[in-house]
This record gives sequence, C-alpha cells and structure tokens, in this order.
Amino acid sequence: MLPYETAETPEALARPKSGLSQGIKSLIVLAILGSASAIAGIVMAGRTPGPLTETANAAIPVPLAARLVTAWDVVDAKPLERIEGKLERNETLTGLLTRLGAEPRDAGAALHTLSGTDLIDSRRLLPGKTQAEAYFEDGQLKAVSVRAEADRSLLITRTATDSWSATPLYAKLTPGHLRVEAEIESSIYSAALALGAEDQQVADFASAFAYDIDFQREIYPGDRFELLFETSYDERGNRVRNGEVLYAALNGKALKRGFYRFAPSDDGVADYFDENGESATKFLMKTPINGARISSNFGTRKHPISGFTRLHKGTDFAAPTGTPIYAAGNGTVERASRNGGYGNYIRIKHTRGYETAYAHLSKYAKGIKPGKKVIQGDVIGYVGSTGASTGPHLHYEVYINGKPVNVMSLKLPNGRKLEEEPAMLAEFKAHKAMVDALRVANGGAIATASLVNASAPAAPSDTAPPPTP
Repeated sequence: MLPYETAETPEALARPKSGLSQGIKSLIVLAILGSASAIAGIVMAGRTPGPLTETANAAIPVPLAARLVTAWDVVDAKPLERIEGKLERNETLTGLLTRLGAEPRDAGAALHTLSGTDLIDSRRLLPGKTQAEAYFEDGQLKAVSVRAEADRSLLITRTATDSWSATPLYAKLTPGHLRVEAEIESSIYSAALALGAEDQQVADFASAFAYDIDFQREIYPGDRFELLFETSYDERGNRVRNGEVLYAALNGKALKRGFYRFAPSDDGVADYFDENGESATKFLMKTPINGARISSNFGTRKHPISGFTRLHKGTDFAAPTGTPIYAAGNGTVERASRNGGYGNYIRIKHTRGYETAYAHLSKYAKGIKPGKKVIQGDVIGYVGSTGASTGPHLHYEVYINGKPVNVMSLKLPNGRKLEEEPAMLAEFKAHKAMVDALRVANGGAIATASLVNASAPAAPSDTAPPPTP
C-alpha cells in the first residue's frame, strides 16, 4: 500500500460509491485530469478517510483518485468552477473566500470546521503567501483548499447533509541545499534575498559575524559574501522552504573569514566555527542586556544604602523593569533564588573556572532553576529592583576561580577551540569536508579567498532533486 493511501481492501475500493455527491465526483475528476490543485476528491458522504501523507503539492495522486470511483461516477461528474486567490493585507480567510465568490454564510460555516482544532496556525496566515481555492457547483461553495504552509494544505468539503469536514493533506518534501554568492552593493540583506535567501538565513549570517565586524561601519561596496543553507523541495522540484545556514563567508576590506555551523556531539550545542575549529562567539558577553547604560562600575565605592565603603564586585546596568537579561555564556544554573541584598539572584557556572551572577531581578524566566543548562543569549530573567536596590537595574558579576573581576576591562577568551579537543576536532573536520563538498557541488570553491577575484554575482546553484515526471 502506498504511504498516502487509505486503509481499504481492493474489494471495498471496487464497490460503486453511490453516496458520492456531484461536487465530490467533480473533485475526483479534477484529480484524474491532472489538476495541480491541492484539492483531492477522497472525502465522501458517510466515509471518513484515513491519514493522508506524502503527496505532491499536498494533492492525492491520480491513480488513487481513479480507484475511488466507478466509470459511472466519472461520466456523471459535473465539472466544478475553481477560483483561487491569495490573502491580502488586513484580510481574513472568511473575507478571502467571500471575495472569491462564496456566500458569507457558506464561507463562515466551512472555516468554522477549523475552530478549536490545531489544523491551522493563524500566525502562519501571511498576506501574499497564504493561498485559498474555492470550488463551486451552480454558484454554491462545495469545497475549499487552504495552503498556509509549504508542506501542508487543508481540504474542507461540504458533505451530503450540508455539514463540513476538514482533512489535512501533507506534501512529500525532499531535502536539498542552495548556495548563493554575490558582491555587496547596498547591503548583504538585499543581495541575499535577491538570490533566494530569506530573513532567517541573513539573521544567521549576522549572528556568525556579530563578534567580528560592525555591519553598520565595516561593510564596503565590493565586499563579497557566500551562504550555503538547507532547503526543501516538493515532488515537482519547487523550492518551498529554507533551513539552517551550513556555511557563511565574508571576503571584505575589513574581514576575510568563513564559518561552518557545527554541533559537537559532547554537548550538542550548535555554533559557528572557522576552518581551524575556533568558535565565532566570544566566551562571555560583557553586557548581557540590551539598551542599558552603565550606572556604576566595578571597584571600591560608598554603598548608596548602607553608607559603607567597600568593593563593588560587579557592573550595574540601569534599565526599565522587565528588560530581558541574557545568559552571558553557555553554562549550568547553580542558583536561582532570593539572596539577601542581591534580591532575586541567578548564578551560572561556565567552563575554565568562570562564573557569572545576576542580581535584583524582578522575576526569573520560565524554566530557570538549578541544574538548567543555558546557551549564550538565552533569556534567564528580567530587570527589577529587588533586594538592596535604589532603582531598577542589573547588577552583573564575573568570577574567575572564585575571585571577582572587572568584566569591562577583561580580555575575554574566544569561545570553544576544537583544536584543544582531538575527538571533537576529528568530528569537525569530517563535517567540514562534507560541507565543502556541498559547496563545490553547488558551484563554490573550498577556499574563502577564492571569492576575491569573482567580479559578478553568481547565480544561485542548488541540489534540488529532479522534478517528478
């Protein structure tokens, strides 16, 4: 049995289906005639279909549709009128179906079938991308197909009793890769999007280089970039989704460097590493908070509440209550509780003898407790004024082997260096070789420096599977 067939015996499939409505017969005829629509005529009066998976463009293949009807049914079927359209800005699905010609009552009744279910995520209903198809018989709405995701459509059909039934249809996706390379004229963002990348791939690129370059001041016309990222294709060879960035390179006036996305097996934390296995990220953040000003530095001072002169062991960042606080580096939460004058307090243990502490929080982020593993940049809490505090701020401390240090003047080490870990370095080299092979297969070159002599944007090249005949 094919993976997208319903669990019925050949004998059952061979019996005439006298309960078919004219509208459903027509849907089946559309499938038999090779319609590229996401509609599939398998929902019948009095019958509930089994799970439907792995279909081209989320449509039932012709052979299965043909086996669900008799010759009588095909001959008697009356063609349906199909009207399609895309969601417009500030438009609802009901509004879209009405614009396509459905009566408001029918449109509302059909879409009400989705209420209280997880069949559709309203956050994925995007203007210009969400597509709907309405099928009519003598002016009456008979079926609706809604496609809001690359790999799934929803089929909503009118039954013989004028009620509505919804069925998810899943497309079979094949993984692939896309490589883009170009000279920067105005911005990396515009150049990458023009070649097939999306916002997430550009954000990943920026994340890989965030510690090395100022994108506002150190990107110049003539600089070049390269991206290799994962993609997904439907059975017709259409690229329908982009995924993780596997390789990012910048060959510019201020910086020439490339990074490979790699997750070492010992901790499973994905990061970007250069060709020598050195992490792109720094070991710790100096400022684990955005948009804050330093209100008090590390050093000896007169305490504003007690009046005593003593060592101020950290740096204070003034910020509004509720401002997110981030984990300064990868590590394990040792403490997340009230701690005297520190108020709500978090302490994180990192490697190499480092520890960081965060005080006066208004509250903790969800899931933060002793033993919790965190990754650099995770939100761990929110600015407050608990404990001995005169106003909302973050008190941030860094310790090395138990001794407090001034993080603002500390030369922080780079992130992980795999050359110091033979087993992980061997893993990385094997992964790097695989990614380099993909770059070559997609028209790239192994050495980042090879981008120097390229004079024009390279057309995107990908490893899309051949279209299904």
